[in-house]
Amino acid sequence: MLWLWLAPVLLAILFLLGFITWLATHGGLGFPWIRFYARGQEAGFKVSEINILRRAAVEAEMENPVLIFGSIRMLDRSIRSLILKYRARQKMHEPSVNDFLSDIFEFRKRVEFNLPRYKNGIKTSRELMAQQRIRMTLAGGSTFHSSVVENLRKYMAVAYPVGKEMPPGFTWKGQMVNVYFWRAEDAGYYFESKILEDFLDRKFPILYLAHSATLIRSQKRGSVRVEVDLPCVIYNLKSIDMASERLETTAGYKAKLVDLSQDGCALLVGGKAKVGLAMKVQFKVQDQSVALCGVIRGITFDEKKNRSILHLQAVPPSQLVSNTILTFVYDIFDERKEKNAKKPVPGLF
Repeated sequence: MLWLWLAPVLLAILFLLGFITWLATHGGLGFPWIRFYARGQEAGFKVSEINILRRAAVEAEMENPVLIFGSIRMLDRSIRSLILKYRARQKMHEPSVNDFLSDIFEFRKRVEFNLPRYKNGIKTSRELMAQQRIRMTLAGGSTFHSSVVENLRKYMAVAYPVGKEMPPGFTWKGQMVNVYFWRAEDAGYYFESKILEDFLDRKFPILYLAHSATLIRSQKRGSVRVEVDLPCVIYNLKSIDMASERLETTAGYKAKLVDLSQDGCALLVGGKAKVGLAMKVQFKVQDQSVALCGVIRGITFDEKKNRSILHLQAVPPSQLVSNTILTFVYDIFDERKEKNAKKPVPGLF
């Protein structure tokens, strides 16, 4: 009958050893368990989310893991430590590693979008900055592209619109227009306005646009986008069904990447293009070549310089490619910071 007495003891010992092993691999007794989970709940994270952040803090060997909730810098440092560790172990292509990094980057996006610049927005057209690109449509539906030259208290001076050629004698003065624009790191906006003056006869033709205090904010960004200045190569696809992340070895059409996110990019190319065109964009970040496929959803054409900005909506990339892009977008290794210090990003127009 001795075994009946020993069995519960052995089970208890095995359970205790298992718990000690689990504890050691998940932070150990030195990990600030209570403070970490309490801070995570205060920050609005679910327990399952806090578990993932705890794993990140442990694997990154953070001295004060609690700081991961309140500091983007510390969160980026932990991501950098994780990537360096996985690279050293040659595990960057493993699905489980990319699943984990994808979860961490999802938290990184959440922290980013909680910053005031993404949440507050603007209330009036008087807050628009110079060089902000805008799109205007007339009552008949014709679309024109322009940009803010100067924003004054009584009106907004904008560059002469580029678009459909208007009939002789046409004047913008007195025309009612719908104005659309994307505000960097914010969202899309729309407002109605009236053209106050048309200065076509000036050396640099401009329009005076009436201000509006009724801005409609919509289409909040689903991903963080950054301005870049990267060479790229593009390949036309017969159909988006041909999309793949396979790197091309043949010569393509040279272009320049001017902004980038995990959801797409903008390209500066010579000449015109068509909305709806499927293409593959190949470029290099983090010393790695990346292929992103998608469809052109919008075009901004500069008639004088005969070049266009193509706005590409990407097919959802694999987690490996997405994590590579996000590592660059969030500048985890200061790659963009170093490039900007050496060479400022030039204006597009």
